[in-house]
Amino acid sequence: MENSPQYLFLASGVKNGEGFWSLGVKNCDEIILEDKNLLDCHRKELIGNKSANDIIFAINLNIKNLFEELRNKNYLIEKPSMGISLDIPLDIIESIFDFWLDIYKDQEAWETCLGLLKVRKRISLKNLIESNSLKGNSKKWAIKIESLHTYVPNSLRIEKRNEPMWK
Repeated sequence: MENSPQYLFLASGVKNGEGFWSLGVKNCDEIILEDKNLLDCHRKELIGNKSANDIIFAINLNIKNLFEELRNKNYLIEKPSMGISLDIPLDIIESIFDFWLDIYKDQEAWETCLGLLKVRKRISLKNLIESNSLKGNSKKWAIKIESLHTYVPNSLRIEKRNEPMWK
């Protein structure tokens, strides 16, 4: 049961009138379809439970890094009460999902990419790429991981204004 086959899925959903992307694991195809909060299933892969959890970890970290970067650049991204914000377009979410699902098939590449993603949590990989600090496959994967963090919303930035010291 520890590594029994599970469905890793990406779906759109709505709860209390609020839309979101849902990423999860279910043990049965019908359970995904029966979930009243889910509208459409955009990706669904049958894989082992441990694999699914590893991949979800990487996808969530990737998305968290992306949100953090957007927040640091003062972009307003609505945070839904559950799931992932619909402010991130489906094609971006699908690209992230597909990359981590695909890279998991090569254990050496997976470990390299996951390590780079953890580094990306703290700093951009651009400087490492441009300074030629990374070589070979590490550089190739760093470029790909950096590309998964390049989304910029069409919405305007929130301009922070300093309040006057006196009124």
